Amino acid sequence: MKNTLALMQREWLQHRFAWMLMALVPTLLAVLLLSFGEIHLSTEERGEHLPVALASASLIGSMGLHMLILWIVALLITAGLARRDHGDRSVEFWLSLPTGHGESLAVPLLVHLLLAPMVALAVGLVGGLVASLVLVSRVEGAWAWFSLPWGTLLVAALAMATRLALGLVLATLWLAPLLLIMVTLTAWFGRWGLVILALGVGVGSAVLDSAFGIHWPAAWLVRIFTEAGQAVANTGSGSLVVETSGDLAGVLGDVPAWAWHDALQALGQLASPVLVVGLALATGCFAMLVQWRQRGAQHSG
Repeated sequence: MKNTLALMQREWLQHRFAWMLMALVPTLLAVLLLSFGEIHLSTEERGEHLPVALASASLIGSMGLHMLILWIVALLITAGLARRDHGDRSVEFWLSLPTGHGESLAVPLLVHLLLAPMVALAVGLVGGLVASLVLVSRVEGAWAWFSLPWGTLLVAALAMATRLALGLVLATLWLAPLLLIMVTLTAWFGRWGLVILALGVGVGSAVLDSAFGIHWPAAWLVRIFTEAGQAVANTGSGSLVVETSGDLAGVLGDVPAWAWHDALQALGQLASPVLVVGLALATGCFAMLVQWRQRGAQHSG
């Protein structure tokens, strides 16, 4: 555990500035735009439920945006994680830690793909509260924000945050084969690995489908991207229908039940041979990365 924490601390020391920037800038920009920008609302859109709608949109939008930004940043960083130790000036120290090569690879991947976006999700919840205060205060007055049904709002927001966090884990499982292929290729070929991935997986599957009638690679890609997208927020088994601000105020109390049901549906989707094959492929790629790192450590020694 001590060495695992040391590996996690390494990621924090190397990437804390980028993480803090990506976590704080969206909220700061939102506050500035909402404070000084123009807000146009028609007479029909105004009403007693408008403050609830504005606060809900601020909370959900902020959580989703923060998590998405950190996840995109994580993809960019993850691509070069395996190769990093070959160019890191402190490589001797990190290779000297009494940790296995598997742990030294797995911990950074988990930090970037899961932990950092989850922390960003929590930051987004706090940022959404700040943004909602500014937005509701400008439209209806500060008193309207303090008069909101915060019990119902916060329970709904926490339920949605939990659903998004679970969705992040499930989406990462679905995308694991592509992610590990990406890390493996960049470990072997450097920046050219991303080009090889784009040509081999993207263009290659399209050519096989259109020119040679081999449909399964393209179908596999479509399937895992579809499952990953549905795993994050909505499996399609049920939805919260919101057309007006009054509808939103009415369904807030249903959000926890919807999130629970949708999470169960998303977990049920894991019972798929497509996922099993994908995880087997990801495991194979990870094993190749471990062997590649072992050879690099022997060469460094």
